Amino acid sequence: MISVIEAEHGRNLKLLEDLVRTNSGTMNLAGVEQVGRMLRPEFEALGFEVRWIPMSQVARAGHLVATHKGSGRGKRMLLIGHLDTVFEPDSPFQGWKVTGDTVEGPGVGDMKGGDVIMLAALRAMQAAGTLKDADITVVLTGDEEKPGSPLSVARADLIAAGHASDVALDFEGLSRANGQDVGSIARRSSSSWTIRATAKSGHSSGVCRPQVGCGAVYELVRILDEFRRELPEPNLTYNVGLILGGSSAELNAGDTGGTAAGKPNVIAATAIARGDIRTLSPEQEDRVRERMRAIVARHLDRTDAEIAFAADGYPPMAPTEGNKALLAKLNDVNATLGLPAMPAGDPAQRGAGDISFVAFIDGLVGLGMAGEGSHAPGETADLKSLDVQAKRAALLMSRLSREPR
Repeated sequence: MISVIEAEHGRNLKLLEDLVRTNSGTMNLAGVEQVGRMLRPEFEALGFEVRWIPMSQVARAGHLVATHKGSGRGKRMLLIGHLDTVFEPDSPFQGWKVTGDTVEGPGVGDMKGGDVIMLAALRAMQAAGTLKDADITVVLTGDEEKPGSPLSVARADLIAAGHASDVALDFEGLSRANGQDVGSIARRSSSSWTIRATAKSGHSSGVCRPQVGCGAVYELVRILDEFRRELPEPNLTYNVGLILGGSSAELNAGDTGGTAAGKPNVIAATAIARGDIRTLSPEQEDRVRERMRAIVARHLDRTDAEIAFAADGYPPMAPTEGNKALLAKLNDVNATLGLPAMPAGDPAQRGAGDISFVAFIDGLVGLGMAGEGSHAPGETADLKSLDVQAKRAALLMSRLSREPR
């Protein structure tokens, strides 16, 4: 397997270049479908049965699902990746550039490099004869960067695949800390919230006096500042991404902006804030939400406010004992390859991801390429990590395929 991966480096790099040069911003539905068409024959050549699942009902392109039937005895593996990037066709960041061991391009690390590593590992397994007995399902979503709604529909096929699997391996980018490769056994959730504050309006000369009150903007600022001072705890973040306030304020249809109107000498009647929270477990999420509700309920005089949490959100992937055991198996692979052991990484250093929807089975994240600048113009990936990660994945999957379910 090692020799095959090394021999096919050029082939894998060419596939990566072709994928990166094909724009597949989430809302470029035709581009996402094209990347799916480019990958389909790669899986079919390995004996996978491949399906394209359209997602027009959630206004997205669709998902590529590939299934390989093995012996029916070993661990059933679910390999997770995605076809889309954050860079839409109107982004100025397009193209492909190689400088030494660094490649630059849209989605090269997040996560077209991971898709290529997945295929490189599977081809190595086929050449070594370890693929034939492996029971593997691959799910490459087409909307990871901007998921369709409702998520119950957009992720139904992924969740179903999780229930039919024993282990999930996510091929998003490899994390590093202080120059060392680290294993990721946890990811935090991502859910959004909206606060709406209302108040009695009036002339600014009476602001914060008992008969008028301080207005909606002060009420909103009070809430957000108490979040800052009272919510902190390990593995929790809470961001405020948008604020509107004035005599009137209204969000747009996508909740990504809006309009506000007011005057310096008029007490604000309405204020709105939108943000997100990220937690490591459902219990932490529930606890933090209750604390946020309690803070919102401490109204300033003559004001009111309410907080609403979005029904859709990415769940957390907690660092379970099963996930830790899976990292230990990866470190056995590292020992075989003569590589240093990988410690568990800090989940706060990773964003939310698709593997969290199947966190009811053992999972490992970060089997893709290492890189920098994800989601920003100038995104890069480390070409040296392509072969290393493919070797790790091929050996790990081969060994898992021999373990009893």
